[in-house]
Amino acid sequence: MLEEVERWLNARSWSAGDRPVQHLLSAKHATGQSVSVVLPALDEEATVGDIVTVIRRELVLRVPLVDEVVVVDSGSSDRTAEVAAAAGARVVHRDAILPRIPAVPGKGEVLWRSLLVTGGDIVCFVDADLREFSADFVSGIVGPLLTDPDVHLVKAMYDRPLGSAPGQGGRVTELMARPLLNMHWPQLAGFVQPLGGEYAARRSLLERLPFPVGYGVELGMLVDALHLVGLDALAQVDVGVRVHRHQDGRALGRMAAAIYRTAQLRLARGHLVRPALTQFERGVDGFEPRTYAVDTEERPPMTEIAEYAARRVA
Repeated sequence: MLEEVERWLNARSWSAGDRPVQHLLSAKHATGQSVSVVLPALDEEATVGDIVTVIRRELVLRVPLVDEVVVVDSGSSDRTAEVAAAAGARVVHRDAILPRIPAVPGKGEVLWRSLLVTGGDIVCFVDADLREFSADFVSGIVGPLLTDPDVHLVKAMYDRPLGSAPGQGGRVTELMARPLLNMHWPQLAGFVQPLGGEYAARRSLLERLPFPVGYGVELGMLVDALHLVGLDALAQVDVGVRVHRHQDGRALGRMAAAIYRTAQLRLARGHLVRPALTQFERGVDGFEPRTYAVDTEERPPMTEIAEYAARRVA
């Protein structure tokens, strides 16, 4: 590990308990910063309501740290929108945001569009499939941004069990993302959960970043933020244990391919690589190929979107 990264680990890695919520509230009042929490959601009726309920109870009503909780529904076929609204979130459908640009499927697409329907100086993203959710997932990663003006992006770090096996979650992180970062961006080797979906950042940074539309968004954002603001502006906070729904091996393969493509684009812009992944399933006649497109489209920095600039002027 680079000496620079070792120093960063000591200076920019914290625990959620290091900053009590009342301390954060004082910092929020002193700086006048507002906080938005965004949950990108697709068919998450089983979990999204509980997450919204905890955030509102602990960080809106009990301690007014969060100014808005927004669920962006990316086309759910279940009752995700109804459950989230009943729990107190403002629900916006992905397709209703920036209709001039047709939406494409993907998590990054939803996160990018969320900048147009939120107003917080600090934007906190939380995946909507978490179980046993704690408000520390929000207060922990928002804390450094409220208390340290030199910090621009904060990732959550946590244990990731796989069923009853501790520490075995995050398979794409260990098999794809961590090797890529260590080899090509060693300054980012200190992040415990580089692909984690829980992170917070200053709007002033997010609006300058391109957003890969799919699963590459977390790696792309981390790499681009490093180049824009430098390692010392990035941080991570331990929030405990993350319990969520796990995907099967084929889905993880598609995720890994999108992440690799995102990395490749940043290593050599314009280098042509076939953006597809072939996997195999056993059929009646033996193994049959299934080919999937890999997300390659990226949305531009939000500052380049006329509607966003007009909203800021207004």
